[in-house]
Amino acid sequence: MREYGFNFDTTYTDLPKHFFSKHKPEPVNKPDLVIINNQLAASMGLDFSDLTEKEKAELFAGNYLPEGCTPYSQAYAGHQFGHFTVLGDGRAYNWGEHITPAGSRLDIQFKGSGRTPYSRGGDGKAVLGPMLREYIISEALYHLGVPTTRSLAVVTTGEQVRRETMLPGAILTRIASSHIRVGTFEFASNFKDKQSVEKLMNYTIQRHYPELRESQNKALDLIKAVMERQANLIVSWMKIGFIHGVMNTDNMTLSGETIDYGPCAFLDEYKPNTVFSSIDRRGRYSFDNQPIIAQWNIARLAETLLPFVNKDPHKAIKLGEQTISEFPDLCKQKWLAMMRSKLGLFDGRPEDEKIISDLLDWMQKNNLNYINTFRNLTRQDQPIGRIYEQKSFIDWWLRWQSRLKKESKSYKSSISLMSDTNPVVIPRNHIVEEVLKEAHRGNFKPLRKLLIVLEKPYDDLELNRDYQLPPNPNERIYETYCGT
Repeated sequence: MREYGFNFDTTYTDLPKHFFSKHKPEPVNKPDLVIINNQLAASMGLDFSDLTEKEKAELFAGNYLPEGCTPYSQAYAGHQFGHFTVLGDGRAYNWGEHITPAGSRLDIQFKGSGRTPYSRGGDGKAVLGPMLREYIISEALYHLGVPTTRSLAVVTTGEQVRRETMLPGAILTRIASSHIRVGTFEFASNFKDKQSVEKLMNYTIQRHYPELRESQNKALDLIKAVMERQANLIVSWMKIGFIHGVMNTDNMTLSGETIDYGPCAFLDEYKPNTVFSSIDRRGRYSFDNQPIIAQWNIARLAETLLPFVNKDPHKAIKLGEQTISEFPDLCKQKWLAMMRSKLGLFDGRPEDEKIISDLLDWMQKNNLNYINTFRNLTRQDQPIGRIYEQKSFIDWWLRWQSRLKKESKSYKSSISLMSDTNPVVIPRNHIVEEVLKEAHRGNFKPLRKLLIVLEKPYDDLELNRDYQLPPNPNERIYETYCGT
């Protein structure tokens, strides 16, 4: 009988041994369950109803591991802010790969469960605030329709962890389609042999892109497939004003899921050069730079695969460069389609780009809230408020209304499309920070209430009225931190 529904069939450890290290997480003395994602557990075929709260805490602290679990940490490298470095799971342990009743293969991973061979002098621990931040934001993105890793549970460890001050230790249990990163390929290419790269490439194709198994040029087609998923991912971030904050190559998955929620944040006012991360001094990972960085990261992936693109290095480089050069237009077309949806436009027309850019320029000039402005446009009548009485907006609004009349579908259909594309609520930065402050005081009620609201981000409900409000000047969050 499978224990609590766990069904492990781990294949990553069939790769050469230098891709991972097998070992167990460090036990903790006083684990305490903060939150468990029962909806996610049920979708995975897991049932913890027979466990006491203490037993759940022991499980998600790593003090007890279910049958079939073979914990290991992954080796990888990566470019961090453009600089190449050796990395690896410095504080993460994969339990293994769980097969759901629907047949999906998912990594289950601890984050913050102690030192590994890749800790590089670190303590391998995590603290409560960042682990809850990842739980909140990853679940929010999931319900907003953005490809993402998810969070199954958070426990406190009963330990105090030294950062700038002493903070409560915590462990997050993360669920991902896999943890294969661009940095995994960089590790294989820079430190191992060509055969290792090929095995990793074939494994990635088997796991995430099985339609490429019979491809005549697996490497080139894998690059193209990753480009497609990354373009979709970046555009889905931009739809909701999300700034990842640290788009290093070790934080880009080959599955196309959002991973690692360190200094992430959301736009308040529409300012495309916005950066929240305290470590991003030059705006490398700003909101509008995300497509450019995605292309840069994919180019690093392409470099590792050049020997398999073509035997002739010059031809391989030419093919790789030609392929990568298509990414900006791919992103732009997807971005235009997304922005049309935000404005209720089904049919693409030449004038659409001008209508979109004029609105964004007006929003930027007037420091308007990104989420609320688009949501206000979903009303059938002209939005109410002094800002919407400006002649520049009225002129734009009349031009947009004229454009909507050219649609092949009804005005009602356009409003419905906009309502399904423009969220009512997101995890606003100031609200998340307040929830985390309360959690540090031992009050988890605001956390649970916020998570309930974020389950239905496109529904205009009385429950979420307070969560729609932008921050007051004294509530603004100007910097975010990795918190590692």
